[in-house]
Amino acid sequence: MKGLKITYWSATILLSLMMSFSVFMYFTSPDVSKGFEHVGFPDFFRIELGIAKAIGVLLLLLPLPRNLKEWGYAGFFITFVSAFIAHAAIGDPVSGMMGPIFALVLLAVSYYSYNRLQLVTVRQ
Repeated sequence: MKGLKITYWSATILLSLMMSFSVFMYFTSPDVSKGFEHVGFPDFFRIELGIAKAIGVLLLLLPLPRNLKEWGYAGFFITFVSAFIAHAAIGDPVSGMMGPIFALVLLAVSYYSYNRLQLVTVRQ
């Protein structure tokens, strides 16, 4: 159980740090604004996505009911898959698609270990 907790918190904290950094960059970096323009998204979407990611980080980190955490996981899943598709659709190199894939792997590890921890807690 200790290893499962370490896996869960490691993946969740790393993912949350990545998303928090991206939120910061969404609101402060002109390069990120240009990146959204490059992909074909309007600038207001950058703001909406930044707010949604900040809420998602809170949902994953705070001790909230399971159904609320599920919304956070679902939102991030949609975000990462959509980012991959957007980069692939405009012909970005594979290196441009690795960020969403890496984040998706972290999300999957966090989600799997979170659910395993919930099962262990219920059995005790």
